[in-house]
Amino acid sequence: MEHRQVSISRACRVVKLPKSMYYYKNIRDDSETIDKLLELSEKHPTEGQDLYYSRIRQQGLMWNYKRVRRVYLLLGMNRRRKVRRRVPARVKVPLVVPERARETWSMDFMSDVLTSKRKFRTLNIIDDYNREAITVEAAHTMPATRVTQILERTIHEQGKPNCIRVDNGPEFNSKEFKDWCAIKGITVQFTQPGKPMQNGYIERFNRTFRENILDAYLFEDINQVQVLTDEWMEDYNYNRPHEALGGITPDLYKRLNCGDIENSTEFPTSPQLQQQ
Repeated sequence: MEHRQVSISRACRVVKLPKSMYYYKNIRDDSETIDKLLELSEKHPTEGQDLYYSRIRQQGLMWNYKRVRRVYLLLGMNRRRKVRRRVPARVKVPLVVPERARETWSMDFMSDVLTSKRKFRTLNIIDDYNREAITVEAAHTMPATRVTQILERTIHEQGKPNCIRVDNGPEFNSKEFKDWCAIKGITVQFTQPGKPMQNGYIERFNRTFRENILDAYLFEDINQVQVLTDEWMEDYNYNRPHEALGGITPDLYKRLNCGDIENSTEFPTSPQLQQQ
C-alpha cells in the first residue's frame, strides 16, 4: 500500500489476508491482572506463581491459570531457585500426620539480630495437623522458665496438645521443662541428635518465617519483631494457601475437617479441594 499506492482491498487479496484480520485490534486488557500480581509480589516477595494464583482464586477472582501464567512471565517475575543437594539420612524416621488438631505440636527456636547487633530469639510452635502457627514469641533471652510460661498461656488460649516434638536443646532437656510437661500430662518426643528433618514440619515453617520476616526486615527493637510477626501469622493462618493442605489455608483446613463448615459456598475452593 505504501510503495505501490494500491487500495486496502487489493493489498489484502495479494497477500491473501482477510480484511477482518487487517482491521482487527487486540482488546485484551491485562491491567487488572498486572496490578494484582504486582500487589502480591510486594506483600509476599518470596512466593511464586502457584501461590499467587491460589491467593487470587481465594479472593474470588476466577481468572484462568494460563492468563495468570502469561502475565506472570510478561512481568519477568519468574526466577530460578537455588536448590541445594542434601545428603540423605542413614536412618529415616517418618513423620506421622496427626488425625486431629492438638494431637501433636512441633516447637523450635530461631535467632537473629537487631540493627544494634543485639541478638534475639523466637520460639516457634505449630500444630502438625494443619500446619497452623500456634504462636511465635520473640525475646532477647528464652530460658526454660520463659518457655513454660509461653506454653502455659498458649494452652490456656488454644487448648492442650497430647504431644510436643522438640530437638535436644538445653531448654527442652531441662528438668523444669520435663517436670512441667509431666504435670500437664504432655508427652515430649525428642528427635535424634543431628536429625533436624525428624522435626520436618517446624523446620519447613522456620524457612518460610525466616524468608518472610527475619530476612526481610531490619528491626530496631523486640516490639517491631513481635508486631510484624503477629501480622504475618494472621496472614499465614487465614489467607496464605498451603500446598501440603491441598491449596487451602490452615484455618480453613481445620474447619472443614472438624465439621465447622457444612455445605458452605462463602469461599472459593481450589481445584485440589474440588477433586476431593
